[in-house]
Amino acid sequence: MKLPNLADLFAKLQKGDRAALARAITLVESRAPQHQEAAADLLNLAMPTSGNSLRIGITGVPGVGKSTFIDSFGSLLTKEGHKVAVLAIDPSSGRTGGSILGDKTRMESLSQDLNAFIRPTAAGSTLGGVARNSWEAMILCEAAGYDIILIETVGVGQSETAVYGMVDFFLLLMLAGAGDELQGIKRGIMEMADLLVINKAEGDNLPKAKIAAADYRNALHLFPAHPGQWTPEVLLASALQNEGIAEVWQTIKRYTDLTRPNGYFVQRRQEQAVVQFKEHIHYQLELARTARPELLTFYQELETAVASGKRNPFEAALAFAGRLLM
Repeated sequence: MKLPNLADLFAKLQKGDRAALARAITLVESRAPQHQEAAADLLNLAMPTSGNSLRIGITGVPGVGKSTFIDSFGSLLTKEGHKVAVLAIDPSSGRTGGSILGDKTRMESLSQDLNAFIRPTAAGSTLGGVARNSWEAMILCEAAGYDIILIETVGVGQSETAVYGMVDFFLLLMLAGAGDELQGIKRGIMEMADLLVINKAEGDNLPKAKIAAADYRNALHLFPAHPGQWTPEVLLASALQNEGIAEVWQTIKRYTDLTRPNGYFVQRRQEQAVVQFKEHIHYQLELARTARPELLTFYQELETAVASGKRNPFEAALAFAGRLLM
């Protein structure tokens, strides 16, 4: 990838040029050292013009209908005059590293909406259901004038709590009639959710959805109080039939009406920045492992020794940390 003229790229970005936004995100996703330096400079330009959006994380178990929900929800938002950016994170194969990146095909309305921008990204090896540069992509989308950012996670169900560290509102989609609902997802994710939505509440599934909603409402009463003085709610929706979507948006607006004045919204933004700082510290340490040939050789030797049982993982990790700090 050829290094772009950053001033020109940023000028186009501010004008809402979708092609420029796509190029800018590709730049921050690159692992090449020269691209990383350029990406840092671009983000420095973008930061003063960012931060004015509402960042919404949308997660849930596989098959819950996240893409269909986002298509319906995002279309409602653009009709109200909002500019919506969707960062859709696809799971990567642990064997090949490949990813389908098919979210655009599942968001038929939004993919044709000029007030929407959809960016499918592979999760790669990043844990937590989000891609490594999701936060940076979000900053660039805000600089391009998108006032609502939707992050769709991979839906792995157990470890995707990382999205909470980069959004203002955390929406958890659930299914009814798929077994023991309260055991279907870890309590930790439910505790972080600002809103639970039982999707596919339609037809023969509607009675089951109502029962599931009642179960979740009872379960939420057992969790600690929300730090923003908000009471998490449970709603029913059918993205396929476009029912209950407006109620979801009204609930989110009530949340922001409460948390902006009481200071929690700003506090959560500050926490997001610190989380991202720590994430990038870890990433820079990982880069150091491969950037120094002697470190990479030592790492590979340790890896072989651990695999053969000659060294235990804990001791080998301490040895590597010691060499890294030399």
